[in-house]
Amino acid sequence: MLLTTPDHQERSESRNMLLLLRDPLPPAEAVSGSQDLITDILLRLPVKSLLRFKCVSKQWLSLISDPQFGRHYRSFASAGIILCGTTGHIDHVSCGRRNSEPPFTYLGFIDDSAGTKILQSCNGLVLCCSFFELGKSRNYYICNPSRRQFLMLPPPSAKGCDESITIFGVHLYFDPCKSPHYQVVCVRNCAPSSAAANDHYQIEIYSSETRTWRLSGSPFSAPFDMVFDNGVLWNGTLHWISPTGASLCFDIVQEQFGEMPSLPSNEKWSKRRLRYFGESGGHLHLIEIYGSGTTQFQVFEMAKDYSSWIPKYQVDLAAIVNAYPEMARSYPDSHDSRFYLFSILFVQENEEDSLLLLHIPDKTFKELCDFGANSTKANTSIQIGCLHAYQFIETLACV
Repeated sequence: MLLTTPDHQERSESRNMLLLLRDPLPPAEAVSGSQDLITDILLRLPVKSLLRFKCVSKQWLSLISDPQFGRHYRSFASAGIILCGTTGHIDHVSCGRRNSEPPFTYLGFIDDSAGTKILQSCNGLVLCCSFFELGKSRNYYICNPSRRQFLMLPPPSAKGCDESITIFGVHLYFDPCKSPHYQVVCVRNCAPSSAAANDHYQIEIYSSETRTWRLSGSPFSAPFDMVFDNGVLWNGTLHWISPTGASLCFDIVQEQFGEMPSLPSNEKWSKRRLRYFGESGGHLHLIEIYGSGTTQFQVFEMAKDYSSWIPKYQVDLAAIVNAYPEMARSYPDSHDSRFYLFSILFVQENEEDSLLLLHIPDKTFKELCDFGANSTKANTSIQIGCLHAYQFIETLACV
């Protein structure tokens, strides 16, 4: 046992404390020496920053370029809703784990003299097309706005089509959890000689892996009023609903057609009043509003076993109508049963909350309506004008 005097003990403790203070590495060296710590930091940065940081060192270039890093990045990436207006400006509403700057505000990096508009957003990749120009065919693009990359799709093969191609709908399918490659589904016309009397449509699929189009199955028929440019992607399947309530599904992986369960009953009404059909957070939602003066409606959700539509939320917009009486029409319109002017742009559902995104025509604002089983809470957000809303989450994927 070693005995020490108080002075000696104090000097010894001071010396030991000094040694302890000198032992840890400086912060910069500690970070640079830990790849796990670097990875954890980089995963929380926007794509634009990651692309710049590739130039820091060979280690960072290798780390950020690693496909495994890209797969993990999805869990941390900024998620939100992009809002597209008639001016070409694109706004962004953050609804992820953190508020962030908009990943992009325009598509000017796509070199098309006619200009471009967004058709669909799928896991960070965006399907766009050029605006209509008389005497010219539309161009279709796949782009990653975060990387400012784009690819102009080649035209479909036109195999089995005796006349010029008419494209009825184009849809993007990209699931980075299953494959780094994406597919584009095109619904087009087919030659009368190559199809049965009522089979007027043909599916073609483009693969980013092969960079080519191929026919999928035989020509098929569809309800007379089916609109193929408003399909909704859910669980790897495209879903369409016609104005009269007929439905059609196309499983992209199995390349098979099917039908959805019947829509909720509307026995009192002569035709459907479909106001919203979309997907969010792995859920398929449907909204129909009946009655010209009503502010109440239900949000239906497709059952997980695909058996039926289930009423999920009861919504009452009375609080918003009271706050903005301009929503009410000052005169009736015999051609339109809607008494209150608003459009349902998006239904968002995740583990944290559920939101209803509304657009009121002729007004330069949007409403985020937080709804639950009986909620009527409304929050006015930033002032913008918008017509279309799409989910968007940043990705490092290349096109």
